[in-house]
Amino acid sequence: MASVETAAEHERILREIESTDTNCIGPTLRSVYDGQEHGLFMEKLDVRIRNHDREIEKMCNHHFQGFVDSITELLKVRGEAQKLKSQVTETNGRLQDDGKELMGSMEELQKCRVQQRNIASTIDKLSHCLPVLEMYSRLQEQMRAKRYYPALRTLELLEHTCLPRAGQYRFCSIMAENIPMLRTQIRDTAMTVYLSLKQRRKQARLVLQPHSNMHETLEGYRRYFNQIVGFFVVEDHVLHTTQGLVNRAYVEELWELALSKLIAALRTHSSYCDNPDLVLDLKNLIVLFADTLQGYGFPVSQLFDMLLEMREQYGEILLKRWNVTFRQVLDQDNFSPIPVSTEEEYKHYTAQFPLQDPELDKLPFPKKLPFSEFVPKVYCQLKEFIYACLKYSEDLHLSSTEVDDMIRKSTNLLLTRTLSHCLQYAIKKKNVGLAELVQVIINTTHLEQSCHFLEEFISNITNVPPDSANATKLYGTSTFKDARHAAEAEIYTNLNAKIDQFLQLANYDWMAAAPGGGALEASDYLVDLIAFLKSTFSVFTNLPGKVAQTACMSACKHISTSLTELLLDPEVRQISIGALHQLNADVQECEGFARAGPVAGFQGDTLLLAFSDLRQLLELFTQWDWSAYLADYGKPSCKYLRVNPHTALVLLEK
Repeated sequence: MASVETAAEHERILREIESTDTNCIGPTLRSVYDGQEHGLFMEKLDVRIRNHDREIEKMCNHHFQGFVDSITELLKVRGEAQKLKSQVTETNGRLQDDGKELMGSMEELQKCRVQQRNIASTIDKLSHCLPVLEMYSRLQEQMRAKRYYPALRTLELLEHTCLPRAGQYRFCSIMAENIPMLRTQIRDTAMTVYLSLKQRRKQARLVLQPHSNMHETLEGYRRYFNQIVGFFVVEDHVLHTTQGLVNRAYVEELWELALSKLIAALRTHSSYCDNPDLVLDLKNLIVLFADTLQGYGFPVSQLFDMLLEMREQYGEILLKRWNVTFRQVLDQDNFSPIPVSTEEEYKHYTAQFPLQDPELDKLPFPKKLPFSEFVPKVYCQLKEFIYACLKYSEDLHLSSTEVDDMIRKSTNLLLTRTLSHCLQYAIKKKNVGLAELVQVIINTTHLEQSCHFLEEFISNITNVPPDSANATKLYGTSTFKDARHAAEAEIYTNLNAKIDQFLQLANYDWMAAAPGGGALEASDYLVDLIAFLKSTFSVFTNLPGKVAQTACMSACKHISTSLTELLLDPEVRQISIGALHQLNADVQECEGFARAGPVAGFQGDTLLLAFSDLRQLLELFTQWDWSAYLADYGKPSCKYLRVNPHTALVLLEK
């Protein structure tokens, strides 16, 4: 068993020796010598070596004939190589002989190329010189034809373009020396011819003719002004640099003609403009134009007078733009007090609008400002309008008082015309309810209170105190008072309309039986009406006291009058005592509402006086107190002093 294992181990070692790199064979051989059967291993190794030798011998015998054949072929190739060497040597000799002729041809070609370059250089120089000669010939022809302006253009091209390109030739130097003389000749001749032109008027008329679409862009006006400035700058230069060619009277006469046509053109074209920014840019352009020509000694006071006329047009365009702005502000407003939850929000709104309310300042956050977004937005837009007016007044050489007067007049127009119409529009809209009308009154009250801040704002930017004797007053602030009165009237109207809607639900049984012993309850429609009035007047707490009191008194009088009209309605032919008792219960409900003081400020039972006529009429019939009525009739102390005899007779017949 051990010998079998030893044989297997030796076989493994032999395979490892055959397949392993010789550098790593040391450990394998060491394992053989460490064992006891190394002699047997050596025998196996010899057997393996002899087997490999036999295989090598077989392989050599197999390939020997091929090796012999290769040596034979190699010997044949050596002979062919000798032949090839001889042929190459012979070919080289022939090539050298043929190359001598080619080298001669190459030298001739080189000479031809040099000649070609010289010809090209000559052509290039001529191409630069010929234009000079042609240009000079053209100059002579133009001068002979008395075409002096083209001649000057040709002279400029000759001097600055053609001659520098031509190079340093003698004829070019001669031409360059003659150029100053030619320029002087052209100038003198042109000046002489200028005297026969006084056609300058025709040229002036052409320059003063504006383009049909000049008013559409600022660039159109700029081109128009530039050509006029250019024309008169030339005239002024001719006047001051020549002797007797033109005189001051001629230039002034030409300027008067130009000024009248210029102003007429500007009035016509500027009237088409509806963009305030374009009008402002045009004004700045006219100021620049006027200052430029004034620097040359031309009178321009008429231009500044025209700018003041354009100021009216500019103001009208501003009013149209701010009309749209105010409408947008009103349409976007929610007519609700502004909620503020942080100090930053509060400062944001007080920075936009000068709110001065110490009590509101003390309240903790969150809190509400009394007015809606409409107030700070309108106030800011008023300031923006003032800034827009101020921009036009700049550079017009106006005094501070004139600027202040101009701004205040424009602001008055903005308030009395534009803002007033917008407020009336907002008040008269169909979907405006009582809450919105109340907010309009509060808003206009705060705006009216802020008008002195607006006065100070104008004074600060114009440096004219508002109490100055010549200062225009900002009377346009009455707009807010008028709007508030309109809103108040609309509140009274809307409130009465709401009351009428409730009264339309009244459904009295005019032939009802007399009530029993129990107290009658008020009609459902009247209970709902009183609840509506209580809710409505609770919103009126922020209104000025007089407005809330007037609205409440108006509502109570309207209810009293309407109930009386129900009694006197011709279609109601008969009325029972029971129906009068039911109406009496409804009037008592109304009187309870009046006694509760829905609006603060009434003294005593003042509000009850609204129902006194109806109260006395009902007491006369429900108590059937005709003897007292007839006995005291006409006396100041009569118990039924407010009962009209005609009314009592009509109801008695029913």
